[in-house]
Amino acid sequence: MDYDYHQRPKSSVGLDVAGIKNHNQTYWNLTPPQLYEHAIMNGEAVLTDKMAFRILTGKYTGRSPLDKFTVDEETSRDDIDWGEVNQPISEEVFDRLHKKVADYLADKTIYVKDLYAGADQDYRLNVRIISEVAYHALFSDNMFIVPDDDELSHHVPGFTVLAAPHFRADPEVDGTRSGTFILCNFKKKMILIGGSLYSGEVKKGIFSVMNYLLPKQGVMAMHCSANSDHEGNAAVFFGLSGTGKTTLSADSEKILIGDDEHGWSDNGIFNFEGGCYAKTIHLSEEEEPEIYATTQMPGTILENVVLDEHRRPDFNDGSLTQNTRCSYPIHYIPNASKTGHGGHPKNIIFLTADAFGILPPIARLTPGQAMYHFISGYTAKVAGTERGVTDPEATFSACFGSPFMPLHPTVYATLLAEKIRKHGSSVWLVNTGWTGGPYGVGSRMSLKYTRRLLDEAISGNLDQVEYENDPVFGLSIPKEVNGVPSAILIPRNTWEDKHAYDKKANQLASMFVENFKQFEEKASREILDAAPYVSE
Repeated sequence: MDYDYHQRPKSSVGLDVAGIKNHNQTYWNLTPPQLYEHAIMNGEAVLTDKMAFRILTGKYTGRSPLDKFTVDEETSRDDIDWGEVNQPISEEVFDRLHKKVADYLADKTIYVKDLYAGADQDYRLNVRIISEVAYHALFSDNMFIVPDDDELSHHVPGFTVLAAPHFRADPEVDGTRSGTFILCNFKKKMILIGGSLYSGEVKKGIFSVMNYLLPKQGVMAMHCSANSDHEGNAAVFFGLSGTGKTTLSADSEKILIGDDEHGWSDNGIFNFEGGCYAKTIHLSEEEEPEIYATTQMPGTILENVVLDEHRRPDFNDGSLTQNTRCSYPIHYIPNASKTGHGGHPKNIIFLTADAFGILPPIARLTPGQAMYHFISGYTAKVAGTERGVTDPEATFSACFGSPFMPLHPTVYATLLAEKIRKHGSSVWLVNTGWTGGPYGVGSRMSLKYTRRLLDEAISGNLDQVEYENDPVFGLSIPKEVNGVPSAILIPRNTWEDKHAYDKKANQLASMFVENFKQFEEKASREILDAAPYVSE
């Protein structure tokens, strides 16, 4: 296929720096309408009744963490927190696969997007995304920050992603775990992705890079959403996928700074991205009107969403995956920040989806508790976020995002502690998970009540109420909150069987203590004293 139209400027830095030579056909920096045309003509996607873009990603409808590796090389070796998350792979394996992927892409029609990660010009990273599918280019245009024409002509890639979703490795020959691979090389400033069409690998790959680079500059890298009121009081929301980061930050009364990835520098907080990537399973216009509205707009990507015979999205159908998602430019949210910047956060919220039904809907944390729960990162994996997870599972993810943290968790915890103390931020633990019993017995916390609790906390109204101390976790729980039934505030009161609650609370406390043993050596006494009490 051949298109005769003007293309946006391209950088003077060519593809040869990525190892791609004598390439077949390359499209540089196409606009979203142009990418729509290519994707439809390529058979990559279909359009919904409202002209949104629906893509099916095939076998991989979530990240594949077991196939993600970091190259073991001298420039980053001593910094990386090696282990199950940051798995090492040799330079030789990377170099062989790099050549194979580069040669493979050279024979394909490829799409190149030159973009930015980081709204703060002092800390932004130039990124280049190269893929064999127009879908990845459209997704990248949504999710990263798009330069103007003058910036494009001077764009020099600081990190490059080579995405070859239809190329599969041979594990016995190539040294990978499977035919799928996500390899990050900090020395060569490159990420290789093969065997997976799922675009989240592109987004999270660059997020991991930012999480490596920024702390070295004294900037806290955060897996969080953020918003601000009209007086400039910012709030950040930490939490893993499915805990409510996107939903709770997309408040029509607030200015949305971003929904997933931010930095906190001496200038304040800033979004890494130019778009949002929201879960859509059971999305409704009544509960989440701002996000729902984006799914009815051209330019939005719907991933693995089932369409009915009229091509209308059925957000209640999880037959393909529970990890259905939409990607859209942040300006599709009417109250989104135009700059991607905010002040120093007045409130910090740790979101958890507690599958045990033990943690309260909201609690105020001391500085020691804040560090303890940040390092612990307790939540539940939501079905579909990773392959093989079909039911919520209790898990601990350090810094509420360990899959994307190349450095040791204490590096991020120390930075966060410094900024909390310096700027006097209040810290809250909010359970968006289960109440009245564990998963399968209790019910999910009402979004209406969670929003109300957050409004009261952020407004400062909870500074005046009476608190009750939880005997197991030591949390300070408000005894009453305006607009919220007092009966749900103390978790033990919501269980019919109080003995069963006590037993389950002790079990969860034991899990916290056992998990934290890996961090005890580097933790201060203040943090260690914030551990829950475990009875014999």
